Amino acid sequence: MLSVHKYPLALGALLTVGICLLAPNVLADSVTERGERFERIVDSDGQRYALIGSGVFRYMIWTAYAGAYYQLEGETEPQPLSNVPRRLELAYFHDIEAADFAEATEKTLKASLTLYEFNQIEEDLERLNQGYRDVTPGDRYLLSWDGEALQLTLNGDVVFEDESVEFASALFGIWLGERPLSDDFRNALLGQR
Repeated sequence: MLSVHKYPLALGALLTVGICLLAPNVLADSVTERGERFERIVDSDGQRYALIGSGVFRYMIWTAYAGAYYQLEGETEPQPLSNVPRRLELAYFHDIEAADFAEATEKTLKASLTLYEFNQIEEDLERLNQGYRDVTPGDRYLLSWDGEALQLTLNGDVVFEDESVEFASALFGIWLGERPLSDDFRNALLGQR
């Protein structure tokens, strides 16, 4: 057994090596998912958001996109369906047409909401579906709720805006709700790997 009193330098060296091995992960200012980088802290419109979790969404045999979920800094308990300011960023690995986004969004919302809930957001959904754009590998959609407004941007360009917290929660629910597209992806985004 190694005696701390006999070998203080050896113990110090072991601790230093251990800290150096852990430091890159502890001190990194971003995370990477399949080559896509996501910052741990994002400043936007006077608000500061902290990364809750990140992961990769797989659809059948394809790796479709990487994503990261953020909440207002200080809100460490995941609250994706609340009024807490939050962001979901998705980085795409394949071409996807706007019409496919519209179809998938409507289908997913119909499956996850009651008929009454769906009817309440149907007009907002029609406007959102008109805002979708085609994506190519490397493009990023960002869905954000700042506490007052919902916004969808593609590579920084606003394609949709709304002020309904109910619609915001319905959209975030596609990935982070009780019946998400993928339990594994939801858990990764919520930091529950």
